[in-house]
Amino acid sequence: MSDSPAPRGRGPEAPSAPRRHARTLDAPGADPSTSSTRVNARHAESTRLTPQGPPSGRTTGLPARALADPHLVYDPLAGDSPKDVVILGSTGSIGTQAIDLVLRNPDRFRVTALSAHGGRVALLAEQAHRLRVNTVAVAREDVVPELREALREHYGPGEPLPEILAGPEAATQVAASDCHTVLNGITGSIGLAPTLAALEAGRTLALANKESLIVGGPLVKALAKPGQIIPVDSEHAALFQALASGNRADVRKLVVTASGGPFRGRTKEELAHVTVEDALAHPTWAMGPVITINSATLVNKGLEVIEAHLLYDIPFDRIEVVVHPQSYVHSMVEFTDGSTIAQATPPDMRGPIAIGLGWPERVPDAAPAFDWSTASTWEFFPLDNEAFPSVNLARHVGELAGTAPAVFNAANEECVEAFRSGALPFNGIMDTVTRVVQEHGTPATGTSLTVADVLEAETWARTRARELAAQTAEARA
Repeated sequence: MSDSPAPRGRGPEAPSAPRRHARTLDAPGADPSTSSTRVNARHAESTRLTPQGPPSGRTTGLPARALADPHLVYDPLAGDSPKDVVILGSTGSIGTQAIDLVLRNPDRFRVTALSAHGGRVALLAEQAHRLRVNTVAVAREDVVPELREALREHYGPGEPLPEILAGPEAATQVAASDCHTVLNGITGSIGLAPTLAALEAGRTLALANKESLIVGGPLVKALAKPGQIIPVDSEHAALFQALASGNRADVRKLVVTASGGPFRGRTKEELAHVTVEDALAHPTWAMGPVITINSATLVNKGLEVIEAHLLYDIPFDRIEVVVHPQSYVHSMVEFTDGSTIAQATPPDMRGPIAIGLGWPERVPDAAPAFDWSTASTWEFFPLDNEAFPSVNLARHVGELAGTAPAVFNAANEECVEAFRSGALPFNGIMDTVTRVVQEHGTPATGTSLTVADVLEAETWARTRARELAAQTAEARA
């Protein structure tokens, strides 16, 4: 699943990371001979695109305008192992699973910095100590005293603590710090600025923050170099791997799988009275409440369709969604000769994370494999677009482009909160989002999208969605 899902159950206990000497980010006025300016210059000199020849022997991969291309490796820094990694959103589902992977593979990866919002200070301090990071970034400045105290509890007397960065821009700062790969596991459109910072600094970007593409697609495409982005969503990591077996000219369609969520098979009428508890009872994945409800409405899948279009430059009419309740096949690519290449693993996000951090190499035993000695049944069903109109609406806003996807995403986030508070019924989520999208209209063409445009559109969409939700709540009272 997308957007930081965690499988139900726990993985094996991870060993402790080896101790190593700490480094710090450059302070204002630092000697330029040792500053990130010199690091960036070295990075730029070493940046290269290495084609990974497809099986057919042809040398063309996806076109340069495609953001993710499995046939290219951006800045592999061959021989420079372990890779230095920055993890954004370290206390979330993607972050904690990435840390598990790193701790089990200290010869491959070394974490230099962590960022988190600040709601789980004790966990953040524990992560910093286990990984021996240089820098810890936290969005909430008010938790810095608590964080510093939590760090002192883990570090020995007189042992220097990692540098602490705090504030709304803290994650963006560490995203541009000296490293090989930035894993963006932040949830929400606040992940856009760190994504842009990592790309501009020339880092390989392992992208789990789908909102970066949804709300800021043109901004990301303007900065990213071919092969610089490795997708971490399970669906897009699956497409990435399947596309490696052929060439773009031979791709007929992308097939994105959906579990169907907790309401698979129900009609729109049957969904009218479902409860928040019903919506949170996902049959396959254990996730946060917002993402789980997005899975129940299939908004999550609509966002993934937009993301697939942007990552692989495949037209919307050649991206299909199919319901696969077992969540074993994560997505498929159909080629023009009739062959379909499917990527399949048991539901576990550590596999896609390992692709994001390790590509073009695979990380042995990153996640569980299938037991083929045990019988199993895999099912596939067409999507019911009447009961779940979110996917077609996402295609519509994706084709409108501009600020329309940002409006769709922001309005949905507000409507999910309204549903959780009882202000909206379940079907009211998409009814309200649809109305906000309609009122927004068609974005202006011929102008360049800016971060300010995105933020303005999001603010308007959130305000309007709250107004409409309040009207619905008043009418139902």
